[in-house]
Amino acid sequence: MDNRPSPSSPVDIAIVGAGLNGSLLALAAGESGLATALIDRVPLASFTEAGFDGRTTAIAYTSQRLFAALGLWDEVAAVAEPIRDIRISDAGHDGRASPLFLHFDHREAAEEGTAAAPMGWIVENRFLRAAILRRLAACPAVELVSPDEVTDTERTLDRATLALKSGRTIAARLVASAEGRFGSMREEAGIGARAWSYDQIAIVLVAHHERPHRGVAQEKFLPGGPFAILPMTDGEKGEHRSSIVWTERADLARRLLELDGPSFQAEFARRFGDHLGAVAPAGPRWWHPLGLVHADRYVDTRLVLVGDAAHGIHPIAGQGYNLGVRDIAALVEVLVDAKRLGLDVGSADTLERYAQWRRADNFTMVAATDVLNRLFSNDIKPIRLVRDLGLAAVNRVPPLRRFFVRHAMGLVGDLPKLIRGQRP
Repeated sequence: MDNRPSPSSPVDIAIVGAGLNGSLLALAAGESGLATALIDRVPLASFTEAGFDGRTTAIAYTSQRLFAALGLWDEVAAVAEPIRDIRISDAGHDGRASPLFLHFDHREAAEEGTAAAPMGWIVENRFLRAAILRRLAACPAVELVSPDEVTDTERTLDRATLALKSGRTIAARLVASAEGRFGSMREEAGIGARAWSYDQIAIVLVAHHERPHRGVAQEKFLPGGPFAILPMTDGEKGEHRSSIVWTERADLARRLLELDGPSFQAEFARRFGDHLGAVAPAGPRWWHPLGLVHADRYVDTRLVLVGDAAHGIHPIAGQGYNLGVRDIAALVEVLVDAKRLGLDVGSADTLERYAQWRRADNFTMVAATDVLNRLFSNDIKPIRLVRDLGLAAVNRVPPLRRFFVRHAMGLVGDLPKLIRGQRP
């Protein structure tokens, strides 16, 4: 049955931005019976090209349950590498890790009598995008409006109206901004945000290494920022691969990016270390300036912010996308409940329920990642000693380790139904 409304009636939700958050929100909304329009100025097919985005995404355990509930995980599982262990250590300028470290084992989070699940999975963004777009194309409740661009928005107490560059007009009960941290809708709505730059740049690349990673993710805290080694599936030729998120001070990162191949390789290998044998970058390098953006509020008249539009955080804990997934699950549940009761899905009361549900979780993660980055991205010897001792102390206390593992898996807090693997 086609749930799209007639041209004269509004869609339940119009989503602006078809990135990983926006497209997943459209799929979750459409699969839950909400008439949905997904709008992006870029042709959607370009999102799946190998050169579009070289990043990978960490899918937490509870985010995977949402993917499974939407029928999406079967398309992703074959290209997803499980994270079975996480090792966190401090390191100096030479890249050599401290003998004091913190090790998380996925088995610590398992309930008694149940099989241990991975803490998460690493998936290349292009594969995630392709899987979501295939599902969207088959979802009758979702209209894909691309390439097209919103040129003007009118939001009243009754409805929102989006004027598109093509000349088309879309009426909606609710508009969701999934434009990312620098989208225009938040500013146009007069929603302020706390924002600052970390004066750091993340260099993103894929590395080939001699020995298998065995599902172990590593994060070494260098003086300029974290150096993350994230396990990937083996390449087409069987080569062992890891995704690298290498954070450095902005000035140094720019100089590194300008190096020729052999010089860059030497700097990279020194930081990577020799625990996986010989290692070398493979393919292009991407780079992304790092900062923090947290909206003062998540809702306005007929408008809701989702994902990075509401909270863009440092990648230090790999939880940015998973926060957005929890936003999506909570929002869809709130909207579905309202529609079933015959209520207005875009009313202030409906949106405030979403905002209250998500505010504490998001604020906690925003604050935690900010503090962690400031604590670990320096080479002050007394601070290094304290944090090394802290990592070692936590490593010796199993209940604390289990607490942090469950947090990383997303198992703590008031979880929406989709996050629990159920349909709303």
